[in-house]
Amino acid sequence: MQQTPAGTGAAVLVSIDFGANDHSESLEELRQLAETAGVYTLAVVEAKRQCPDAALFAGSGKVQQIAEIVERMEAPLVIFNHDLSPAQMRNLTAKLNTPDSNVRVIDRTMLILDIFAQRAQSHEGKVQVELAQLRYLATRLVGHGAGMGQQKFAVGARGPGETRLELDRRKLDKRVHFLKDRLEKLKHQRTVQRRARSRADVLSVSIAGYTNAGKSTLFNRLTRADVYVADQLFATLDTTSRRMFTETAPASSPDKGRPGGVGEIVVSDTVGFIRHLPHSLIAAFRGTLEETAQADLLLHVVDANNANRDDQIAEVNKVLAEIGAADIPQVLVFNKIDLQDVPPGVQRDDYGRIARVFLSAKSGAGLDGLQLALAEAQTAHRTHAAIEHT
Repeated sequence: MQQTPAGTGAAVLVSIDFGANDHSESLEELRQLAETAGVYTLAVVEAKRQCPDAALFAGSGKVQQIAEIVERMEAPLVIFNHDLSPAQMRNLTAKLNTPDSNVRVIDRTMLILDIFAQRAQSHEGKVQVELAQLRYLATRLVGHGAGMGQQKFAVGARGPGETRLELDRRKLDKRVHFLKDRLEKLKHQRTVQRRARSRADVLSVSIAGYTNAGKSTLFNRLTRADVYVADQLFATLDTTSRRMFTETAPASSPDKGRPGGVGEIVVSDTVGFIRHLPHSLIAAFRGTLEETAQADLLLHVVDANNANRDDQIAEVNKVLAEIGAADIPQVLVFNKIDLQDVPPGVQRDDYGRIARVFLSAKSGAGLDGLQLALAEAQTAHRTHAAIEHT
């Protein structure tokens, strides 16, 4: 498996502007990703192109400039803010190395995978990350040097006559199959747990949002949990679920004055999303993300202090659609209002349902508005369940 870049300590970052509106934001995220991985940024190289160069992605002139910077700064690592093809990665590695150097070239996907490998704590999280790494590695087995060439045994024999590449791919495929089976078993366990909650009329709430929007802080505030919180990208990888209870249902609800107006809710904290989240990660984490897709309500946490919050909302909704969660009711939770001059409160939609909540998970200001939204959602959930059971 690839070693994490954290051990290299420093890197040159490369970002090519192909005319996308979010180039500067994407580059800033790359800086943060590198920092999260424990990598110090030595220099940033930017360029503009209409399309990637087929062989070197950045073009020969720009790669020569990168090579000079790498040699001058003795950089051990170059990180591209893009997905590189196996051929581009090999060509770049050859161009950026001298006989006396050992410069590694990785892309944005490899960097994110490395961060996930560092951060995964639970057994399931580690399995998911390894599966994503192996799927990524499978596309990069071709041409890894002369050592991958034909073995000097009986040509054409299926056993000792196959290439090193085929042997490696067989081992990789076997491991991938094992990991997928393991995740299927874990998925089955979650399905059983969800069915039990459904029969008990327990409202399932999933906290989703862009990475570093404050999801885990909000989760801890709601459930009195102690999930790890840090001002970093992907501080939380492993899904954590906790029970909480709403207060007596609002006066306007059908449960007014009825014992049992207190409702049980299971709240789940999930991994954050980001621009260009690797598809291999989405595929590997699909089982965990199905917890989001099967929720009764999504709390879509937004960093209200981020100037690009609208783009981040769109990115999250894009991933939610990809995992089949586009139609689940959402409450947009605008967090970090303590960093702006925004008062706490709620906004309702045309049907009278709370659609937006403005709060600070850090200070607790506005949390009562979110608790009201959860209480109303729990009341509606119980009413719907009662109708179904009649």
